[in-house]
Amino acid sequence: MEQNKVPQDRISTYADNKKAIYATDTSGKYTLVPSSGWEIEEEATLQAVQELERLAREAHSRVAKGEKSTLFFHMYNRRMDLQVLSESTGLFKWRIKRHFRPAVFRKLSRKILTRYCDALGISRELLCSLPPQSDELE
Repeated sequence: MEQNKVPQDRISTYADNKKAIYATDTSGKYTLVPSSGWEIEEEATLQAVQELERLAREAHSRVAKGEKSTLFFHMYNRRMDLQVLSESTGLFKWRIKRHFRPAVFRKLSRKILTRYCDALGISRELLCSLPPQSDELE
């Protein structure tokens, strides 16, 4: 992409910030150019956020029914998925899936709970509880 063609659509998902994009200058060399975003990127980001919010609502319902542990809800509520949570905690995905079972989650050690709390950026008390259902879950 040429330097003068870098999108500057001032999208809402950037919150008045800019993102560095590689583009070619007039001599054909790559350089970093600040971009205020592209409308198509904004639409894709908003769709992804809406999907994670839907998953958080669904997870809340499953936790409330006793089908899943509170970890399952908090993962989606913090806009993560299994892959991201696995990478953030250093735990295997199969192990995290096992921790989604309420009976297993209740028996987790303080050390494992701390890893989840650090990755999710929440307290142990919050991790082990389910907040009331609302339109704005996070």
